[in-house]
Amino acid sequence: MAANSSSTQVIYAALVGNLLVAFTKAGAAAWTGSSAMLSEAIHSFVDIGNQVLLLYGMRRAKLRADPDHPIGYGRELYFWSFIVALLVFALGAVVSIYHGILHVRTPEPIHDAFVNYIVLGLAFVFEGASWWVAFRHFKIMKGQQGYYEAFRTSKDPPSFVGLFEDSAALIGIVIAAFGTFASTRLGLPALDGVASILIGGVLACAAALLARESKSLLIGERADQRLSDSLLRIAEAASVSAKANGVLTVQLAPDQILAALSLEFPDALRVPEVEAAVAEIERQIRIAHPEVVTLFIKPQTAAAFKETVRRRFGEQPAALGLIVAPAPNANPFQPQQQTP
Repeated sequence: MAANSSSTQVIYAALVGNLLVAFTKAGAAAWTGSSAMLSEAIHSFVDIGNQVLLLYGMRRAKLRADPDHPIGYGRELYFWSFIVALLVFALGAVVSIYHGILHVRTPEPIHDAFVNYIVLGLAFVFEGASWWVAFRHFKIMKGQQGYYEAFRTSKDPPSFVGLFEDSAALIGIVIAAFGTFASTRLGLPALDGVASILIGGVLACAAALLARESKSLLIGERADQRLSDSLLRIAEAASVSAKANGVLTVQLAPDQILAALSLEFPDALRVPEVEAAVAEIERQIRIAHPEVVTLFIKPQTAAAFKETVRRRFGEQPAALGLIVAPAPNANPFQPQQQTP
């Protein structure tokens, strides 16, 4: 929940930053006639809408499960994150490129370029402050991973959407400034349109990366492998009679996970004893991992589990970490005690 709260703060910081610069950019674009400045204004207005959609998605994801949605609404966040990526492309990249092409074909000189420089300078300060908030949050969340690896493995779209949007905004501001300078100093108004096209290209690249990762989360990614290992260890430690065959997990939201455990029990156990063992395993998993909001436990033999996995995933299920439970040792989510 703490990470979710931090992601909300990142989105609000980005929203405030974009509100401060969007109308200023639009006014400057109308005053100077700069195509690149207009592209920047469009980008800021699109970002405002995107942040509102992310906040809406985060709110919807917290709704309680109901009979029509038995595993909850967690994936709404991933849906709206994907919509954000589409909007960045459709309303940001495409419009900027289209307007830039029009300006190249029918160039018009920039009037009072000094206004552009002032507005771009202020926008860089505001966007930079928002970017710094998003960057610090993402740096904490990534841990020991590289930045690109952390982006690919992240299950929390607001943590990287804000960073990507702010990074694209800063790059766009620099391009707009160079476009204004080249257009006025070289006397080539068409270069302002070229800057607008380049800004659109930056937005298209950001949108493609966001769409790919959001789509993967929306379809359904497994949870962190460390959590899967922890669930298997807890299951075997909670019941001396149970042997964990494997676990299947699905990330429903940044703080919501579905898990399905396969356990083998001795044939000599009676049904009440199996039920008691399952109840104890569920209790301990809920305590250790409250983010596991939906948990299924299926008693079956190891051979039956392996055959089920083989039919589902093909001939190489071992690569998925599903068949062989890890050797029992310390839970990686708990601090290990040092022996004196």
